[in-house]
Amino acid sequence: MNKSIGAALVIALLTACSSQWTYHFQEGPVYGSTYHITYEYKRSGSLEQDINRILERINVSMSTYDPGSTLSKINHNDTSARLDPDLKRVLEVGREVSDRSGGAFDMTVAPLVNAWGFGFTAREKVTPAIIDSILSFVGYQKIHIAGDRLVKDDPRIMIDPNAITPGYVADVISEFFNSMGIKNYLVEIGGELRCLGKNREGNAWRVGVDKPLENTLEREIQQVFHLAHISVATSGNYRKFYEENGVKYSHTIDPKTGYPARSNLLSATVFTDQCIYADAYATVFMVIGFDRAKELSAQIPGIEVYFIFSDEDGSLKTWQSTGVQAMIQNSSVTQEQPSPQSRKGG
Repeated sequence: MNKSIGAALVIALLTACSSQWTYHFQEGPVYGSTYHITYEYKRSGSLEQDINRILERINVSMSTYDPGSTLSKINHNDTSARLDPDLKRVLEVGREVSDRSGGAFDMTVAPLVNAWGFGFTAREKVTPAIIDSILSFVGYQKIHIAGDRLVKDDPRIMIDPNAITPGYVADVISEFFNSMGIKNYLVEIGGELRCLGKNREGNAWRVGVDKPLENTLEREIQQVFHLAHISVATSGNYRKFYEENGVKYSHTIDPKTGYPARSNLLSATVFTDQCIYADAYATVFMVIGFDRAKELSAQIPGIEVYFIFSDEDGSLKTWQSTGVQAMIQNSSVTQEQPSPQSRKGG
């Protein structure tokens, strides 16, 4: 074959192939929050139904609100409940993170989360006696996987996977995209996300982390990151909280004390390869506070962190691990804000 003709044919084929692909966008409510997914796929080949099936499958597995879900059956001691692969994976990773964090991550915290009004039952009138009573059956060491069943040491134990489920779902959908040969996508589930490749404009995905501002409907970007092949999750206490008698109660519960975690760490953003770990460790860092979070993050392989905290004067400060700077191409916080599907906050 003539070389010039061959080169022209290759270019023509590449052009034709590229023209058959386009970016698709899907969004909606999910798991008490929202999701936004962008991916490049065949022009006439939307994967909306496949995505919906994944979202529904995991809801049937681990919803804390659907009484028919596998997790709800386990929480209510239904002996017929059997662990499906999704729930088993979440429980196994949860145990791993619990061990590494010294119990700062603990999915048996559900009764405490409910008592403080952030769970799936009505808020109770909290007293020290009630917290002490609940703490007697809270502890990740009190649950065990035996084959396809979850064994609880105490029937009052209940599981709340909400600090890890969004990240897991982002991983599941991303792995599905990988299996379909998709090279460019951003999957955001309840604020936690995983991305690969480039956006519609051919640039790295731009992900903004909110400045931790309370008592305002306005959202201001603290920092924008440019990402190509990574997962990111952010946890913060500046949006999910309530005040009672002048005291602020945050949604992050310390499983050791039984009370909402209180520290000068306002927002923890974690970057790593799998979103399930980013999601879990972001919660861990909010529980243990700024100083301990810096120490622990340095001991965990394969993660980078970006922390927003308040100093002694109450001013906002940031701290980041060494690998984060490479993700920041423009440190200005006044630049154009990222699209809604790539904004993160607490």
